[in-house]
Amino acid sequence: MLISTLRLGGLLLLLLLAPRIWAQRLAAGDTHNLVIHPDGTLWAWGDNQAGELGDGSQSTQPRPVPVGTATWQTVAANSLYSAGIRSDGTLWTWGRNTYGQLGDGTTYDVAVPQQVGTASTWASVACGFSHTVAVRADGTLWTWGRNNYGQLGNGSSSGTIVQRTPVQVGTATTWRSVKAGIYHTLALKADGTLWAWGDNSQYQLGVNGVQQNTPVQVGTDANWVSISAGSYFSLALKADGTLWSWGENGAGQLGSGTTATRYSPTQVGTATTWRSVAAGNAHSVAVRRDGTLWTWGYNGNGQLGNGTRGDTKQLVPTQVGTATSWANLAAGEDHTLAQRADNSIYAWGINQRSQIGQGFPFTSSFNQVIEYFGVTSWSQVNAGYYTSLAHSGTNTLFGWGANGNGQIGNNSTSDYNTPVPVPVSSWQSTATGSAHTVGVKTDGSLWGWGDNRQGQAGISNYQYYYTPIRIGSATTWKTVAAGYAHSAGVRTDGTLWTWGRDNDGQLGNGTATGNRSTPQQVGSGTTWARVACGASHTAAIRQDGTLWAWGNNASGQVGTGSAGGLEQEPVQVGTATTWASVAAGTSFTVAVGKDGSLWAWGDNQYGQLGDGTTTPRPSPVRIGTASTWAGVAAGYGHVVALRTDGTLWAWGLNANGQLGNGTTTNRLVPQQVSSLASWTDVSAGSYHTLAVRGGTQLWSAGLNDHGQLGQTPVIPVPTLVPNGGLTLAATATAPPAGWALVPNPAHDQVQVLGLPAYSPSGSMMCGANWYVPPPHPTSQPVGWPRASICCRSRL
Repeated sequence: MLISTLRLGGLLLLLLLAPRIWAQRLAAGDTHNLVIHPDGTLWAWGDNQAGELGDGSQSTQPRPVPVGTATWQTVAANSLYSAGIRSDGTLWTWGRNTYGQLGDGTTYDVAVPQQVGTASTWASVACGFSHTVAVRADGTLWTWGRNNYGQLGNGSSSGTIVQRTPVQVGTATTWRSVKAGIYHTLALKADGTLWAWGDNSQYQLGVNGVQQNTPVQVGTDANWVSISAGSYFSLALKADGTLWSWGENGAGQLGSGTTATRYSPTQVGTATTWRSVAAGNAHSVAVRRDGTLWTWGYNGNGQLGNGTRGDTKQLVPTQVGTATSWANLAAGEDHTLAQRADNSIYAWGINQRSQIGQGFPFTSSFNQVIEYFGVTSWSQVNAGYYTSLAHSGTNTLFGWGANGNGQIGNNSTSDYNTPVPVPVSSWQSTATGSAHTVGVKTDGSLWGWGDNRQGQAGISNYQYYYTPIRIGSATTWKTVAAGYAHSAGVRTDGTLWTWGRDNDGQLGNGTATGNRSTPQQVGSGTTWARVACGASHTAAIRQDGTLWAWGNNASGQVGTGSAGGLEQEPVQVGTATTWASVAAGTSFTVAVGKDGSLWAWGDNQYGQLGDGTTTPRPSPVRIGTASTWAGVAAGYGHVVALRTDGTLWAWGLNANGQLGNGTTTNRLVPQQVSSLASWTDVSAGSYHTLAVRGGTQLWSAGLNDHGQLGQTPVIPVPTLVPNGGLTLAATATAPPAGWALVPNPAHDQVQVLGLPAYSPSGSMMCGANWYVPPPHPTSQPVGWPRASICCRSRL
């Protein structure tokens, strides 16, 4: 009898002529990924805001980077944290630790792997939203982290008390593998039975009733071989190759052909050739024994890999492509990760946090936004905090990006990755703040929508408005501006008006004690020409060319010559009478003189003042010597400006590529953006920039976490992930005809199907122990190996 030796999860195992085994060597968190290379090294990429990549930083990694030099046997990931077991059986965790999910006894985040305790007998681990579960080599089960739905299985449930170190669940020593959803947990025992506990609001446990605070058996079957826990649903495979699902099904993620909730395990179709399966947030992926890839469920971000995206639901498993070499799978929140037989890694779905591994979701250079709805001309753009607006040449308004407060105005609260029209037409001027929008129509009427809880939309009732609402009856409005939570406007009679939040005197009415839900005139002047709103300060130019400012002056943004305090009424900035335009950033101000000179003052920590330093300036300082500046826009910490020759320039904060110059390096002085000219309008949001070129092209650059660039951050087909500098190619061994390994990829235990009929003398030695799996009448001996390969006849 020929015996071959194979490493599974870092253990040497004996296998009788079995097919190639795929260990659990990749994991997809909500927005990050982990992969173990064939040499055992760990690589990671994607979102890293809590240190979940383990590379010692909190910087997003657009391509795989190594995580130390240790060798690993298995990994797990979920929302902003990760866990893994090294080749020596030790357990390590890193990333977010708000609820003690790292198991180190604290609630502090860590950016590099740290060992959990001193045990070196860990066999498998799984990460939930904020709880962790693991199995040791002796078959004991351990849990820690948040327990608000009983997901720890320790008999209690509390939303405030968390378990910061691993605690054993019960006394059983027959646990084999475990998986974790948002707030529920699934586990298999060595006898092939399935167990579940935790949240059961969507019947994701597969049992009747409410949440379960201790493990309960799901049904009576004893032939379960593989499990996967989605957000609020569950998937599992049986030894006969059938696929089963239960729980939430609003997006068709159960693959049942409907969107009806399933209260207990229900078979998916009639196929008996399923090999592995993975559950995401609301989508599912699986591989059959012939190596084909299948997906179903929600596809809003291209996570099904079928080349399409949109608010669609695939209700039954559908094959992706024609490849027959798929081997291992992992499903994130809205993306999918997969491994082929040659060890190459593919990813697809949303790329907002670089989780697809193709580099940043968009290059840090400006990219043209594709035309929509037949729009062939653009007249102006307006970048808010995370929202974008643009006017077409026909005065139609389009919006995209963040819309959770209805600030786009299309009667929705969904974010949009591409421009959508605002139903009200004939817009002359608009401005969007943090979560609200104000606008003037061509008939001079004033409108507001979005978040109005502080009166910033100008509507008398403090609430949200999801479509444009007219403000008053006046038809003499000329222009508007929007800050974080306040707004301002100038009428054709030269009067200046403000409304919204007034905690820092930004309304200029002499107080800083109350909000205003409708426009209030600032003083009695009738010579105001234009106005700009920062986060909590306001600046305006009069018809005589004088510049005035008021509000928060902590960084010198009001320009009075000193920093600190509040200016509750307009104060003149210097004595010049030659100001042409002004823009207000978060806590700084920039302005252009009638002679084309450029000036700036206020906060300068990112070099946003453009004077070559990071020193704050409490009064205007001239930027360079050029006298060809035509217009300027200010964001959170960056500035973009136009010159009279049509060139585009940018400087300041660039961490998200918002300067559009092909880098993510801050710039302390103005730098031209590409060699293109003919730019006609520009606007700076918090971390992104919009620009119009030639009146026909709309361009954007910077952060795209809410789709504010208007360029779909989706890769809807399987795409090869750069391997991080390590050659991954390997030759897969073809399995003997008629044999099958279940599950494959393997996690903790596998079974070889297709052997001759069982006889007591034909039992197989698993590691150092004899083990004959069910249904044969014997029990698993105590102390069986962390991972084992056992044989049974095809049932």
